[in-house]
Amino acid sequence: MDTLNEKKVTGTGLSFMEVQFPVSKVSKESYKERKAGQSQTLTSLGKWWGRKPLILVRATILGLLMPATDDPIMDREIFLKILMMDSEGLWSRKNKPMKDATIIENLSLKELKEYFEVPVDLFSVEVESQDKLIRQAVKKNIDGINWKKGLSKQAKELATKLAFDRLSYDDRLEYCLRPEETTLDNKATWAAINQHLGTNANSLSELMIALGKQKFGYVPTIGDCFTGGGSIPFEAARIGLNSYASDLNPLAGLLSWSGLNILSLPEAEVTKLKDFQEKVFDEVAKQVEAWGIERNEKDWMAKFYLYCNETVCPHCKTIVPMNPSWVVSKKARAVAIPRYNAINNNFDIEVIQNATEEQIAESDRLATVKNGGLWCPKCENTTPTALLRKDDLDAEGNVKYGLRKWEAGEFLPAKNDVYQERLYAIKYLEKYPDKTWEQFLKKPAPATDSTYGTIHYVAPTTDDLKREQKVIALLKERFADWQKKGYLPSSRIEAGDKTNEPIRTRGWQYWHQLFNPRQLLQNGLFAETFDLLKENNNEVVVGVLGLNRVADFNSKLCRWHSRNAQIAQTFYNQALNTLENYAAKGISAQYIIWIIELQKYIVQNNSSLDLQDARQINEEKDIWITDPPYADAVNYHELTEFFLAWDKQFIEKIFPQWHGDSKRVLAVKGTGETFNQSMIEIYQNLTKHMPDNGMQVVMFTHQDPAVWADLTLILWSAGLHVTAAWNIATETESGGLKEGNYVKGTVLLVLRKLTSNNTAFTDEITFEIQEEVKHQIDSMRGLEDKEDPNFSDADYLLAAYAATLKILTGYKMIGDINVEYELSKPRDTKNVGPVEAIIVNAIRTAYDYLIPQAFDSFIWKSLTPEERFFIKGLELEKSNVYQLGAYQEMARGFGVKDFKSLLASTKANQVRFKIPTEFGNRGLATSELFSTTLLRQVLMAINQSEKEQNGQAGRTWLKNEVEDYWNKRQTIIELLRYLSTTEHIDHMQHWESPALYAKYLVELVSSDGV
Repeated sequence: MDTLNEKKVTGTGLSFMEVQFPVSKVSKESYKERKAGQSQTLTSLGKWWGRKPLILVRATILGLLMPATDDPIMDREIFLKILMMDSEGLWSRKNKPMKDATIIENLSLKELKEYFEVPVDLFSVEVESQDKLIRQAVKKNIDGINWKKGLSKQAKELATKLAFDRLSYDDRLEYCLRPEETTLDNKATWAAINQHLGTNANSLSELMIALGKQKFGYVPTIGDCFTGGGSIPFEAARIGLNSYASDLNPLAGLLSWSGLNILSLPEAEVTKLKDFQEKVFDEVAKQVEAWGIERNEKDWMAKFYLYCNETVCPHCKTIVPMNPSWVVSKKARAVAIPRYNAINNNFDIEVIQNATEEQIAESDRLATVKNGGLWCPKCENTTPTALLRKDDLDAEGNVKYGLRKWEAGEFLPAKNDVYQERLYAIKYLEKYPDKTWEQFLKKPAPATDSTYGTIHYVAPTTDDLKREQKVIALLKERFADWQKKGYLPSSRIEAGDKTNEPIRTRGWQYWHQLFNPRQLLQNGLFAETFDLLKENNNEVVVGVLGLNRVADFNSKLCRWHSRNAQIAQTFYNQALNTLENYAAKGISAQYIIWIIELQKYIVQNNSSLDLQDARQINEEKDIWITDPPYADAVNYHELTEFFLAWDKQFIEKIFPQWHGDSKRVLAVKGTGETFNQSMIEIYQNLTKHMPDNGMQVVMFTHQDPAVWADLTLILWSAGLHVTAAWNIATETESGGLKEGNYVKGTVLLVLRKLTSNNTAFTDEITFEIQEEVKHQIDSMRGLEDKEDPNFSDADYLLAAYAATLKILTGYKMIGDINVEYELSKPRDTKNVGPVEAIIVNAIRTAYDYLIPQAFDSFIWKSLTPEERFFIKGLELEKSNVYQLGAYQEMARGFGVKDFKSLLASTKANQVRFKIPTEFGNRGLATSELFSTTLLRQVLMAINQSEKEQNGQAGRTWLKNEVEDYWNKRQTIIELLRYLSTTEHIDHMQHWESPALYAKYLVELVSSDGV
């Protein structure tokens, strides 16, 4: 249909995203998508690190195509309507019922009377005018309040909507589907969208096509040369645009190709692929059953096998099983306890289910991996891991690792190896008579094992160990043939930052050595079976994707979670972490891993994909959206080799024009001069292959001014001009080796081709940048919705970065900046480059400009960086901002190096500062800079007042402890007055009491006499 109407849009020449962006809502929607875990649309296809949320991609593309008109408020409303992030959109996305109590708590008293039967005494004359008292009474008696009898369904719906609309955006999201899980079909909404944008669309794809035609005269193509997990090309295709994907890595190519081509198949083809997956699983399960390697003599079926390393104690020569925790299942109170066997000079391992507290305590005490080494229960000596491995230093002082390197044909440790491997526990299921084994094998994810039978955690018997030997024998029979056919990995592990870990810590030199015999036999059987049963390439692709999932969840790098009795995937973080204990799966644990949730998402697939170096791209695309590995800690080229070891031969058969290895030499990685040069070449090439009215968005993890400086120089050198920057928080709780959470916000840099030929010097643009920083902040404040804030201080700070980049990259050349030299020199925290210095000054301008409301500007400028940081941090908390990245960014802006001691929590989306009682008197007058500040004494005074429930105690503390108290009194009063503003904030109840005492102290200090 014709998707353009006759209305002429009064534009500014800019895209919506160059003027504004609803960062708060997009952040929250991105977080919701991340929290869906394996239920995310593309995640089921396979592992990729840092895959961008699809809603973020959708919002970005819309933000680029939608014009900025002369009515920015209406622009924002329409943008939110399109993405179903407005009130009506959220209501239409609501798919979960609200509890009556939640509805009651969010209705006015008048509405409460209208829709509910309320006990008369709650509205007695005495409290009729006292809303707060009534509210307390309602909350206290909520169970006694019921819907009015005979109330229509429509009336209940209206009351529910009234309550729903009064919830915070975060709370409403708890009841909603993700935007991608539903469609916008409200005719009134479409009428408003079309009226404003001059379109005639009735679906998202029609609208995107129309906006694309408005901008380019044809349906544009969205390109991504770092496609990775495929989010950008997939979402571009799903919303109706042409898409182009490219990457050097074949795993990225496979995942992106699958998203575009498997998830766009007709329903009948999708059904055939689902049937194929079922058929493969049935055949594998049938073969495992025929081998007789997972059922015991009691006809119980094994689900999980728990293994640990074993080694000889250097002190007493006892063979000791290595395990940091002998807890097998917390819920079943199952533990393993090592018992010394004097005859064999080793340990028998007893597994006890329903253990007593004493047995659990004994199990904890006998953990044999402690303090980074082996603890021997026999002699009670500890041996450091390095000593155990016989690590040494060479003549140059470099560490020389002492473990024997495994040979290509080995899949078991040699007799004299330092580390042996031992099966120490099995989880069995004894089936109920009314259940079948097929039901158990294919149980849906939410169902518990106990639904199908009785769970037994046991130590391996002699017969179990015979089955282990049978597994080894079966593998030996097939090993060489399966490697030749590509069913098992045969490639060597290339040395690298992450791939050195298994070589160094275990001596494993080949990828198959990251799997034990049971894992190799089962994983290889999946590969053989799908290869024999496949009838077309799509079935091979689905088979490879399933095999990758199986390998990820069934290797010697898979941790055992005793809390929920489950196996964690190999890549729970961005490394190859070897373990002292690990778990392997029986076939009954593989169904939900092997089966990929397939569905038709893309209606019309107008996409293409190449496997090539981004520097070699020679096709013009209208918009490039890229997420480059810039200053990235993820070594994609190394980590993907874990999967490519299984995939290589299959990939090269399906895609003969592709390579099957990671092309490490060509991969863009790390930082430094060669990396910077690669990035310049890539972005110069993308700019070359983009029309004059084309645009780019570069996504990257927000780092520090030095990183920004390098990125500025790279993009500038590539002939690009920054027009806007937005920060989207995408944090989720992340396990792994790093402390706290480390998935920070994603910065979206919007760029166009640089067309100016103007030149300038740094001293000439300093004032221009300062003014642009203020202008950027003012324009954002002007767009702010007071009822539903969009921008936090972190976003205003980002405006300083954006303003700097906008001015800098708007010039053809800055005379006193030698771009080539700056990019070639190593990054040094001591030596600040000219661009970094400009950015730092811009940040200072922003912070001087962002004085908290009602805070005296003169006193603000007299505060230390640590004091300003704490106060602005409370501003973040007031604005419901709990992402660690926001606090880290602010700390950098104020030059605060260490602030962890100020935080009560560092968990993702739960970050907040300590309240006075949490500080107590800890850290007073230490070397920490915050401990010596006036604000710290003020917090201590509040603590003293609360402790003694007397404001006089706090004033006494201030008079005794604050040097020059009388001259600092006004600053003390201003600090106390600000802290008192945290009272009566619903989501800051923890500040209720401190704020009250701060208020008391304001009066006491203000009226203090000499």
